[in-house]
Amino acid sequence: MEHDITLKLADEQATLKLGADFARALCAGVNIYLHGNLGAGKTTLVRGVIHGLCFVGKVKSPTYTLVEPYQVMMNQTNTNVYHFDLYRFMDEDEWDAAGFRDYFNPHSVCLIEWPDKAGSLIPQADIDVYLELDGECRIARLIGNTTAGKECLERYQEF
Repeated sequence: MEHDITLKLADEQATLKLGADFARALCAGVNIYLHGNLGAGKTTLVRGVIHGLCFVGKVKSPTYTLVEPYQVMMNQTNTNVYHFDLYRFMDEDEWDAAGFRDYFNPHSVCLIEWPDKAGSLIPQADIDVYLELDGECRIARLIGNTTAGKECLERYQEF
């Protein structure tokens, strides 16, 4: 199975659909890092993922709050999903000061926008998602880095 998937997304709806489809392949304990310029679709993809996990309600951008928590059911178990936006971090010491380390555990899913702002202090990404604008479209590249990440991408390709 391929552990590096590249997709062309026609519009915002396609980005939301990718997120919803991808959500079905996730399991607790996975860390997903989202990379891309402003407006590339990182938050849109996260909205698709969280709604794909059957969360009913508004999915807010954590630009000012830094993290938004969501509780969903995954494999008949309550699972916390944390959506981080580290864009406003000035240096990696802010990561430790914010106390986010405990959010990364085998019982949660962490989706992190701008992970580079936390430097080397955050755990390894199981999956890196790169989004870039390509004219009117977006290009999404999903890369599995760990066994758990590769298994998620294999499940995603089965759908």
